[in-house]
Amino acid sequence: MGRYIGAVCRLCRRQGEKLFLKGTKCQTEKCAAAKRAYPPGQHGQGRRQKLSNYGVQLKEKQKVKRIYGVLERQFRKYFKIASKTKGVTGKVLLQLLERRLDNVVFRMGLGISRSQARQMVRHNLIAVNSRRVNIPSYLVDKDDLVEIKAKDKVKIKIKDNLELSKDRTVPNWLEFSAADMKGKVLRLPEKTDIQQPIQEQLIVELYSK
Repeated sequence: MGRYIGAVCRLCRRQGEKLFLKGTKCQTEKCAAAKRAYPPGQHGQGRRQKLSNYGVQLKEKQKVKRIYGVLERQFRKYFKIASKTKGVTGKVLLQLLERRLDNVVFRMGLGISRSQARQMVRHNLIAVNSRRVNIPSYLVDKDDLVEIKAKDKVKIKIKDNLELSKDRTVPNWLEFSAADMKGKVLRLPEKTDIQQPIQEQLIVELYSK
């Protein structure tokens, strides 16, 4: 599966807002999006053009893709599943993205960023219902148990992550015990559980053309 390997701070600058892709660094003075609040490139500080309706829709889609760390092919697959699922397409799309295992690991605070959480899953450190899962796009379901399966040396590092992310609130659809490094999916996520503002209807309009 392909993935973006460039500088993630450029993505925030291109988006024009903080996407919190580097965890705790985004809250400090070292944040590139705060220090250089203009798009990257030699024309980044030039006059900005007003976006068309299509441009606004495309920008919102790019924003969601960047937040969850998925590329176009996979994102389009999620949209296709959402459009065929009973319910509001935009909300189902966000629900699918939130249910990704790498996102759940991040939401619990085990990883300080989604990219780090994805790496933890890839390295076979996460178990779902006592079975190791190394697929970041794995979709958790209600009543699933998510826990760390690692050596004590690795757990010490994860405890540091929990300390760094202690100010981040675990969403209501998840239950998490920092002492045991275990969590449970209480219910499926809702739009209100997502902390960052997302206009999913713009994405639906974009793909519906």
